[in-house]
Amino acid sequence: MKVLLFSTLYPSAVRPIHGIFVETRLRELLQTGEVQAKVVAPVPWFPFKAQRFGEYAQFAATPRQDQRNGVEVHHPRYLLLPKVGMNLAPYAMALGALPTIRRLQRQGFDFDLIDAHYYYPDGVAAGLLARWLGKPFVVTARGTDLNLIAQYPFPRKRILQTAGQASASIGVCQALMDTLGELGADRAKLHTLRNGVDLQRFVPEDRTEARQRLGLPVDGRYLLSVGHLIERKGHHVAIEALLHLPGVTLLIAGAGPQEGALKALAQRLGVAERVHWAGVVPQTELKWWYSAADALALCSSREGWANVLLEAMACGTPVIATNIWGTPEVVGKPAAGVLMARRDAPALAAAWMQLHTQPPTRVETRAHAQTFSWDATTQGQLQLFRRVVDAAV
Repeated sequence: MKVLLFSTLYPSAVRPIHGIFVETRLRELLQTGEVQAKVVAPVPWFPFKAQRFGEYAQFAATPRQDQRNGVEVHHPRYLLLPKVGMNLAPYAMALGALPTIRRLQRQGFDFDLIDAHYYYPDGVAAGLLARWLGKPFVVTARGTDLNLIAQYPFPRKRILQTAGQASASIGVCQALMDTLGELGADRAKLHTLRNGVDLQRFVPEDRTEARQRLGLPVDGRYLLSVGHLIERKGHHVAIEALLHLPGVTLLIAGAGPQEGALKALAQRLGVAERVHWAGVVPQTELKWWYSAADALALCSSREGWANVLLEAMACGTPVIATNIWGTPEVVGKPAAGVLMARRDAPALAAAWMQLHTQPPTRVETRAHAQTFSWDATTQGQLQLFRRVVDAAV
């Protein structure tokens, strides 16, 4: 079976961890030996590569074609206009990608279906391409595409039209499929295939060794916060919680536009000496940070299915997380960690105290993560794709 993966959420040489969860799901699927795949991951057109242009410079620097882990990845450009960009993006994205996809077909990659990720604009664009090319397609919802973007009338209309046209919709948690059903999509076409965790990459390392490797005092108490430095991820909540957690050091792994504001917040609160900034940590090194921490904090305001939760647990580290969307499906047992009562600093501090009143063992936490291997998701994906392709013949 030949699959064309279509999504702006895919890593590149310039943004190596962007959409890593989409790449991981494809990698697990390819390991079955039953699928061939190529990736079309459009990026907005921008003319300048100078660093002062921030994320837009990264768009400009993205190679037109790349190879990642043996997979051929193409990055066609599309025009993303300010202000009106949200409504026009699906059409611009589809038109920008169409020549690349037709060239792949001429070169012999006549794929059987389109596997799109992120419902708007990516999934809607995939629906347009599927209609133009006469191919079936499926769309995977990932979080903000349904719990935020679908709040706007025009995107919501196009999302529902696309859900009706698609052979199937996939949610990385049941909560997302419940939302799509409540919006009006045909529930018979909705499927939940949860993200798994790479149990070979994320393994418990000796805590003392991990702290020494990272240059941290061995006897400290550490709370880890991982993710892009934006408001939605809630790093500010973790910083504010230090006022209620004497003796605890916060480790922050990530980069983003709020870095300056977060550092200023730590200074203003007088806790800057207890915040360690790790910057962007490669996936291959994250296990050392998870293993060094006493707990992971995820204070997000929105998450579909947060991979960092399972990654931390696979390393034997329990989590503290906001009670939103798919998170209760992950943090469903005491061995996993604690859900916060609210998204604020006192609630995070209270969850820390609760967790350490009767902490799970690292073996128990790892065992919980092992129930989320990729095997079930991969097999479910294969079965669904086969049904879609057979029905299209």
